[in-house]
Amino acid sequence: MPEDTTLRDAADAADFRLGAAVAADPLRTDAGYWTSLRRGFNTVTAENAMKMGPMRPEPGVYDFTDADAVANFAEEHDMALRGHTLVWHNQLPDWFQEWDYTDDQLAAFLRDHVHTVAGRYRGTVEAWDVVNEAVADDGTMRDSVWYDALGDRYLDDAFRWANDVAPDADLFYNDYGADAVNEKSDAIYELLEGMLDRGVPVDGVGLQMHALDGVPDPESVAENVRRFSDLGLDVHVTEMDVAYPEADAPENHRERQAEDYRDILDVCLAEGVDTLVVWGVRDSDSWIPEWFPHVTEDPLLFDASNDPKPAYHALKERLEDTD
Repeated sequence: MPEDTTLRDAADAADFRLGAAVAADPLRTDAGYWTSLRRGFNTVTAENAMKMGPMRPEPGVYDFTDADAVANFAEEHDMALRGHTLVWHNQLPDWFQEWDYTDDQLAAFLRDHVHTVAGRYRGTVEAWDVVNEAVADDGTMRDSVWYDALGDRYLDDAFRWANDVAPDADLFYNDYGADAVNEKSDAIYELLEGMLDRGVPVDGVGLQMHALDGVPDPESVAENVRRFSDLGLDVHVTEMDVAYPEADAPENHRERQAEDYRDILDVCLAEGVDTLVVWGVRDSDSWIPEWFPHVTEDPLLFDASNDPKPAYHALKERLEDTD
């Protein structure tokens, strides 16, 4: 490829979905942000704009302003759009109190939400993270308003409701901490195997890959991908970022970060994973520093000045090698 090609060019040429989570406000106001986004990625995920809380400002009201801004940007710049997320225990509307509803009313509330949101973006969203983080770190089902009221069936219902109104979208279960073979990924495997046995229309599993002490063992990640693939599921890396404990960060940790990103891309290319999404555009946009102040503050592919980092170049070179 010519020297002036971008990471997006390399991803397009390799027929690979390389994405970033994006927010609506900087899309409207920050030229550096959307220039870096267009330079680096061919796929976007709505970081918060399609979650229930931001979209439901008051009872009976949906506000699609920010979600539409993300969707319109993706369409304008020929980017695939990933919807995130229809059902989650977090970021519920401020006004929502589960004790105001019977179990049947909660089921109706959730069905209305899934039908309304997934239906609005039918034909626009290519893949939905339908249910997010339903499994706890120890492999048990996470206590949540949905699980407490409806039990396991809320997952089956959510996927069926999404399929009702968005039959052409790929429907994913998404979770963190299950990137390699471990107790949690074992539980998710059993969960999805059971759903498939019941005929639930689940198409894939999203491995978030928030790597806060370097990436997990790539061989174990590959083994994990293979077993989900053997179930007939697509596997995507959906929320990747790479940081290290400040007190024990590798020397020249940005070079190590580039290697870690490349290692996971190697797994993707070897195991038939066609999508990798990083959770933000620039380091200054990352959620990591606020939530994990003990780790390095530069987990993404662009720095705060919109300059591409070694990890950007490592992914670009690896994708160019697929030609």
